[in-house]
Amino acid sequence: MSKETDVLDEHLKANNLKKTDQRFGILDIFLRTAGHISAYELHTLIRKQYPNIGFSTVYRTLKLFTECGLANEVNFGDGRARFEKSFRRVNHGHLICSKCGKTKEFTSAAVDKVQKQIVGEHKYKPQGFRFEIYGLCNRCQ
Repeated sequence: MSKETDVLDEHLKANNLKKTDQRFGILDIFLRTAGHISAYELHTLIRKQYPNIGFSTVYRTLKLFTECGLANEVNFGDGRARFEKSFRRVNHGHLICSKCGKTKEFTSAAVDKVQKQIVGEHKYKPQGFRFEIYGLCNRCQ
């Protein structure tokens, strides 16, 4: 069992939710995807293994993953929610092209330092972090 499945298992137990093969199958496929994936895209992938699974099941399960810290929901201004892995990931930001919608992740020691300084000054316990820069990529400039 991976750490992620342990996290999901504990969350399900703590909230008196059923431990189903579908939920863990969705987690397995989600963890094997790269980048940001929409519920629709994940549903398409999952139907290969679970042909009768409904879109709402996939979407609700992704929301469950966000509740227990396995995923973050991100929206890049196009009205479509996407999800990314968040468990044991380094804080990162996104560069988002306002014209073509292309996204690129980045990490920055300076941003990490500022975040730690701010939460320390305010005695705040962060539960998430989002840093997005909108502009034009090289191709669209």
